[in-house]
Amino acid sequence: MRKHVLAGLLALALLPSCTQEPMDRQTLSLHCIQPPFLQKGDRIALISPSYSTPMENVEAASQILREWGFEPVVGPNVGKEYLGKYAGTPEERLSDLEWALRDPDIKAILCNRGGYGTIQLTTMLPLQDISAHPKWMIGFSDITTLHGMETRAGVMSIHGTMCSLMAKSQGAGYTNTLLRDILNGTIPEYVLPAHPLNRPGHATGTLVGGNLCTFTPILGTDADATLGQDILLFIEEVEEDMSHIDRLINALLLNGVFDRCRGVILGEFTDCKANLDYGSVEEMICSYLKDLGIPVLCGFPAGHGDVNLPLIMGAPATIDISSTGATLSFGMNAPKDTISTETALLQQQASEMRKEEKQSKLVRIINFLRYYNGLRPQSKPDKQRPKTDR
Repeated sequence: MRKHVLAGLLALALLPSCTQEPMDRQTLSLHCIQPPFLQKGDRIALISPSYSTPMENVEAASQILREWGFEPVVGPNVGKEYLGKYAGTPEERLSDLEWALRDPDIKAILCNRGGYGTIQLTTMLPLQDISAHPKWMIGFSDITTLHGMETRAGVMSIHGTMCSLMAKSQGAGYTNTLLRDILNGTIPEYVLPAHPLNRPGHATGTLVGGNLCTFTPILGTDADATLGQDILLFIEEVEEDMSHIDRLINALLLNGVFDRCRGVILGEFTDCKANLDYGSVEEMICSYLKDLGIPVLCGFPAGHGDVNLPLIMGAPATIDISSTGATLSFGMNAPKDTISTETALLQQQASEMRKEEKQSKLVRIINFLRYYNGLRPQSKPDKQRPKTDR
């Protein structure tokens, strides 16, 4: 009997304990190289790794790139549609991405639009394919997945505008011109006004993140750049209500993402429904960050708003926040240009006002012509002459 009791106790001792402390999550040391800047005449591939894009947008963006001095090359599968929204099957979209990476004559890759679909490519594209062909990848929104893969592969990339929005804005404004400048080798250093929700401080880390709904589902995968040590996390979102954003922020907390953050940058939260009693999405997120003791920069104009200033993902970045304002700079070997985000926003507002004035003037002209035509006597039609036999 005693032998059976001892055997049972020994078996229980060998069972894994339910109160065992969890293992520390593996963190990574991120070191990204800076792809070569472009020269006049260099080729830029235009691809659609997510949703399809009207070809007129691709053609309009191509013309803008030509005006910048580059040669646009449209991916072989651009223009296709699959299941109503995707720009081709996953294999077709991957094929264009691999072509753009491997072709030595292609010096940068500009995505046509976001939407959804890059998550389908994460297990299909080896990180070695990216690290073996370092070149600038440009896009935002669903392209956040590709930025994560670029960073994990050790290559910097550009969180910036895409073909569809370049076409809409006709290449005007800081959103576009700063992208052009980065490709040509000039890096922005941003100066921001004070924000009531900012948490003052100084921090340097590798810039990662992007669209919250896009990078949260890939936590723990080869596309997850938030596993990096000493990161600066950038977050933006569009058309998600507060409760869903709250769920995603808690997912980041539960996965230890904020434990690895040296600082946080909050971008645009465009058309996000307030279904919780917070003054703003930023206020809600900051309520989770207040006890972490890290600086938080709010109101950076990047994301799905009218102004989407480019950010260099995977680059060493520094935020410096005080009660009077903030700066965001990149530790890169390139000429720098100081950019006021206030000026960028004011320029956009002035542009919108000019558009409204033009539209109002056009409406007045149309109304006048309608009124004038209503007063003008209508000419009587000529009587038709009877036909005669010849």
